[in-house]
Amino acid sequence: MSGFFVPHDLKAPLKGAASGPLAGLTAAVKDLYAIAGEKTGAGNPDWLAQAPTATRHAAAVDKLLAAGASIIGKTITDEFFYSVAGMNAHYGTPANLRAPGRIPGGSSSGSAAATAAGCCDFALGSDTGGSVRVPASFCGLYGIRTTHGRIDTSGAMDMAPSFDTVGWFASSAGLFRSVGQVLLDKPGVSAPIANLLVPDDAFAEADQPVAALLRDALEAMAGALPKPQVMSVAPGGFDKWREAVRIIQAHEIWQVYGRFVEEKKPRFGPGVAERMQIASKVTKAEADAAGDVRGAARAHIRGLVSPGTIMALPTAPCIAPRIDTPQDALESFRVRVMRLTCIAGLGGLPQISVPVGTVSGCPAGLSFIGWAGGDEALLDLAVAVAKHCGLERV
Repeated sequence: MSGFFVPHDLKAPLKGAASGPLAGLTAAVKDLYAIAGEKTGAGNPDWLAQAPTATRHAAAVDKLLAAGASIIGKTITDEFFYSVAGMNAHYGTPANLRAPGRIPGGSSSGSAAATAAGCCDFALGSDTGGSVRVPASFCGLYGIRTTHGRIDTSGAMDMAPSFDTVGWFASSAGLFRSVGQVLLDKPGVSAPIANLLVPDDAFAEADQPVAALLRDALEAMAGALPKPQVMSVAPGGFDKWREAVRIIQAHEIWQVYGRFVEEKKPRFGPGVAERMQIASKVTKAEADAAGDVRGAARAHIRGLVSPGTIMALPTAPCIAPRIDTPQDALESFRVRVMRLTCIAGLGGLPQISVPVGTVSGCPAGLSFIGWAGGDEALLDLAVAVAKHCGLERV
């Protein structure tokens, strides 16, 4: 267990503008975003030691400050953002106060855990393969992965650039939407939500108690949603898609950090060390073949989720695993998670997770995937269904 913030945290909060839509609110920022005068650590002390001091804030940080939010600290992340567990061998595992003794989910673990603990009003994370969506589910928060390319990522460290997106967490739907109104800069695609897809194959990936809770939540929300259409999203199963994401991410992260890994031989925690080793061996031919799978999947998914259509699914297949879960079991958990998170990733689509109750006292999130550029529609939807959300639902 540990706190939420990195040892090389801000020496003092950064005060936001005196007025603006986020004036008077506090935010924490994942240690992936540049803050002027500070080093960006990527969850690894050896990277931190050689990292340059930033001369300017990341674009997203600038926007938050200009809107009036004050930045109170830099939060712990998984090493090089290469996990969905939220555990860091160097800085500790941020405490999930809403599921004690269990992981917060990653890689935006510190940002999620700090928000859930009430240390800040909202927090900035990033989502490549589920890094906002999964901790939002495990910590009982609203969280979003935005449309790929929708928000300026300048000043944010890369993980796998063709999947990387800006995301954030909040405990209330209204604030969740307000942050989006500040950060979503490029034009969106406006359409009324007219169709709701409910993929039975995605629900089949979830543990039965989680799936049951989420189906009950959907029924309770019926008045705010179109009539559900049951269907299957992955006709050939999820593993071909998941494997394509794994290979492309591994290839891209090695292009970004491989030279550093080979030259500096940094110390990695368990799981990340093995994934980096695997990443070093992915060939361009393998990445190209996976890219072909992605192209076909993207066309299929975007064909289903066109403007005006949303898809409901479990954010994660289970509640948060216990912190003492063995490493091999955590790898199995990662595979299960990626079967669900790969859908929006391959589609380059926005996805929100909303908190709809608990299973065995632990939070679980219901997700909605929207069309490309439909981020605002999802944020509006979060507000519309908020009365049916919260951890007191059982």
